[in-house]
Amino acid sequence: MDLGKYILEISYIIASVLFILGLKKLSSPKTAKQGNLWAAVGMTLAIIATLIFHKDDSGNAITHIPLILLAIAIGAVIGWLVAVKVKMTAMPQLVSLFNGMGGAAAALISLIELPHMINEYSGFIPTGILLATILGLVIGSVSFAGSMIAFAKLDERIKDLRSPVFRYINLLLLVVVIAFAAYIIATQPTLTEIYILLLICLLYGVLFVMPIGGADMPVVISLLNSFTGVAAAMGGFLYDNRAMLTGGILVGSAGTILTILMCKAMNRSLMNVIIGAFGGSKSSDSETQGSIKEITLSDAAVLLNYSQKVVIIPGYGLAVAQAQYLCHDLDKMLEDKGVNVRYAIHPVAGRMPGHMNVLLAEADVPYEKLVELDEINPDMKNVDVAVVIGANDVVNPAALDDPGSPIYGMPIIRAMDAKNIIVVKRGMGKGYAAIENPLFFNDKTRMLFGDAKSVLQQLVSEVKDM
Repeated sequence: MDLGKYILEISYIIASVLFILGLKKLSSPKTAKQGNLWAAVGMTLAIIATLIFHKDDSGNAITHIPLILLAIAIGAVIGWLVAVKVKMTAMPQLVSLFNGMGGAAAALISLIELPHMINEYSGFIPTGILLATILGLVIGSVSFAGSMIAFAKLDERIKDLRSPVFRYINLLLLVVVIAFAAYIIATQPTLTEIYILLLICLLYGVLFVMPIGGADMPVVISLLNSFTGVAAAMGGFLYDNRAMLTGGILVGSAGTILTILMCKAMNRSLMNVIIGAFGGSKSSDSETQGSIKEITLSDAAVLLNYSQKVVIIPGYGLAVAQAQYLCHDLDKMLEDKGVNVRYAIHPVAGRMPGHMNVLLAEADVPYEKLVELDEINPDMKNVDVAVVIGANDVVNPAALDDPGSPIYGMPIIRAMDAKNIIVVKRGMGKGYAAIENPLFFNDKTRMLFGDAKSVLQQLVSEVKDM
């Protein structure tokens, strides 16, 4: 082994360590930015080392380096501009888009390499290499198609296509994909079979995400993320690239663990996610009857000012209004007056896993103030005021007592147990699951209508003047 090969392998090991350390630092908002930077340094090191020291089996170095650098530069500029301009409310769409690009890259690697393998191995590709390549094609193409549909749904470009029949169609397609992929591996592929498999996988990726809606989208985003990681790991096996393999394994395993946690938070099974069986029915209580009661800004300020315990429950509406900074101003002001203020965080509040954590971290809300639902729910009966800001489905009692609801069985933040409930909302529109929320008609609930940013701004002024 020449010196360049040693340097390349050592660079991959260092890059892998930086990936692992970067992922570890992502576990806390305080170190997340540093973790991203460490992982980026690892990726940069792996790319530079590959361009300089990589050689093929014949000892030839990489060619067309100027074109490769140009492609990297174009991608970097586009990524930078998109990341700088994207709003926090559009972050789930961005995650889906970037995730889809990763899946597409993994699928393209397989599409490019399979014809070469057919020629190189004269009709008999070693099973291990063929398995990794086919898996990269299958998982990558499903991830790409599914992520693009998720992006379009989150960006409200397409609507949910719900029907009980999708459960059976998706299950059948999944069986077909697995069986056809196994057949190709066993009998050796032809180009026609490869492209047929690609089309089936793209169709499955589209159809398994199409019926999914409501509060279930964070689970799907997490699942697709794990798919992309596994597909990238297959590329690492194919090219015997340690850095690519480690990165793919980390993304795949972290995404899988997060998917399991999301499923637990939603009280769903992983199989339901895979066959796209979420949200297939409407609430049997979709026409909840009752009267709503409003509260004035001054009365809300008085109620908050003279409380001992206040819990703020943020949702997607807070992100839309970009009101996280004002929300933090309000909680600091109440804390100065001796009020104990905490934030109740639902795992799937918003449009992607951890959306509210990221949003509040951006406003420098101390991480210890963010309390998960399992921890906050037992204490909700002792809370003087629960302030629901832009949240809907994650506080909807229908999840507990309406078997006909598409969110039935989903654990919620029990805002209805608080002594008083203030709901900040622009109007009586329904949430992402498109179902009525009985909480709004609760005798303890008072509605504070208006844009969250404007309402919180005025509420802060009211509390300050007391």
